[in-house]
Amino acid sequence: MKGNFSAGEVRQNAIIYRRWRKRHNILKNWQLYLMFFPVLLYFIVFCYGPMYGIQIAFKQFSATKGIWGSPWVGTEQFTRFFNSSVCGETIWNTLSISLYTLAVCFPLPILLALLLNEVRNIHFKKAVQTITYAPHFISTVVLCGMVILFLSPTGGILNQARNAVGQPTINYMYDGKYFKTIYVLSGAWQETGFASIIYLSALAGIDPQQHEAAVIDGATRLQRIWYINLPGILPTICIMLIMQCGSLMNVGFEKVFLLTNDLNRSAAEVISTYVYKVGLQQRQYSFSTAVGLFNSVINFIILIIVNSLVKRLNQSSLF
Repeated sequence: MKGNFSAGEVRQNAIIYRRWRKRHNILKNWQLYLMFFPVLLYFIVFCYGPMYGIQIAFKQFSATKGIWGSPWVGTEQFTRFFNSSVCGETIWNTLSISLYTLAVCFPLPILLALLLNEVRNIHFKKAVQTITYAPHFISTVVLCGMVILFLSPTGGILNQARNAVGQPTINYMYDGKYFKTIYVLSGAWQETGFASIIYLSALAGIDPQQHEAAVIDGATRLQRIWYINLPGILPTICIMLIMQCGSLMNVGFEKVFLLTNDLNRSAAEVISTYVYKVGLQQRQYSFSTAVGLFNSVINFIILIIVNSLVKRLNQSSLF
């Protein structure tokens, strides 16, 4: 039967069959597509739709003229940012806080997951998981309020402990040199437990027969962790590292904004808070969009570089 058709007819029939197959699969799984539609709509409205406004970074935006009517100025807004006195300070603060957070907060969930995986007392394990997961559900506003109270120079727990051993009071929140440490350690306390869930899930997927064979061969617990557990979750670690590096310049706005005051601002002013100040408070929309676009481009470049490096070293990557 196949010989009765020309090559063109065969290709046309194949195309028709693939289209029919695609429509058949959509109709067969319409419930799944219906569930996916709100997620797709969310990204279109809140993620891809606003990208239309990126063009004002290259314009002198005027609300009366609108986006299309505003005059083009090219890279003038970017040049203005790079020549400003706050450029180096905001970039350094953003980068230093991000690297500090990555160095402290990235390995802690891995360590906690490895430790919890070795616990055999189920009740103790559940208690530790509950205690470490709970801070994740505290809102950023409440967390910052707790930090300010605990570090208060008058009634803060830390200063009371210092006074009890004869040490002088330190006003942590009004000294810029403590800001980065306060930001990172409070974040580690809040997110370490919850972030360990994904590593615990990866550990659960390791074949128990590997551990049984290692025990028979005389391997200690530390050796089994090093040679079985860590290699087993290494692809997950790599993916999480790529994702965190991809948002390296995105220091959380809410937490920085709530913990910043006039005395620690030199160490706390990051790109996100600077964009808020010049964009919403000073209504310099084109300038703030240019700064935000610069931040996003740097994140994208870091993501591509880290993804390529990890792919070469470990063959595990996002794309």
